[in-house]
Amino acid sequence: MAELESPNVMPQLISFLSSMLKRVAETNDLNQRQLLHQKISVFHGLTRPTISIQSYLERIFRYANCSPSCFIVAYVYLDRFTQRQPSLPINSLNVHRLLITSVMVAAKFMDDLYYNNAYYAKVGGITTLEMNFLELDFLFGLGFHLNVTPGTFQAYCNHLQREMMLMEPLNFADSSRSLGKSLKAHLCYNEDESSSSHQKQQQLAV
Repeated sequence: MAELESPNVMPQLISFLSSMLKRVAETNDLNQRQLLHQKISVFHGLTRPTISIQSYLERIFRYANCSPSCFIVAYVYLDRFTQRQPSLPINSLNVHRLLITSVMVAAKFMDDLYYNNAYYAKVGGITTLEMNFLELDFLFGLGFHLNVTPGTFQAYCNHLQREMMLMEPLNFADSSRSLGKSLKAHLCYNEDESSSSHQKQQQLAV
């Protein structure tokens, strides 16, 4: 996705991803029935962080210095994680730790040069020991399924591009109805390289 190199695209992508994750987290927060079946993991904080999801993701983008593709791959990883761990949906208590972990793991997998866990811990506002535990749990949660094929990467890029184009004229803060439609349109893509079609659409973290 060469467009990721454009200076205007990444801020829009960060804004869209943070808005989408905010909506997912708030939806799962309100789903009291689901809360009864959720597990508490190392990703859960005792209280909701004071920093917003968008400010947190912007901070990661500013200081991680990873390639733009890492944010697409991190998005893929979050999607895989929530599919493999249905009892650990994204909510306001775990979204920040899931974000910093997914970006760090993506950077290690995608980039030739990347910062170590201690650096990412400082960026994320956590200890190095906690960052280490988060990484390990995230990898096991993914089943160590880190490879992202070109077809899968392009499918997620295409989906994000379509959604961003639809959202572009809207004010993110005042568009809850449109954001809700965007979430329902989220796809879990079939990653089988032998087929260009995708399996039945499913919703992220719900």
